[in-house]
Amino acid sequence: MKYAIDQIVDNIVVLENIETGEIIKEDRNNLPSSIQEGNILVKKGGAFCIDSFSEEKRREIIKAKLDRLKALK
Repeated sequence: MKYAIDQIVDNIVVLENIETGEIIKEDRNNLPSSIQEGNILVKKGGAFCIDSFSEEKRREIIKAKLDRLKALK
């Protein structure tokens, strides 16, 4: 499953399941130390790891949508 990091508050990380929209909270200590808001995480075998490829693709899609919206003005 893939999750986007929505926000980080103290030691709690709010994750959104990209496929279902489900929101879960995870202790920051259970996640890679270099995480930041906007990262995409993949859960493999009970552990989370950063998915840089999916993150870059998602950023490209969001940027393209924003550019289309700006062009409508």
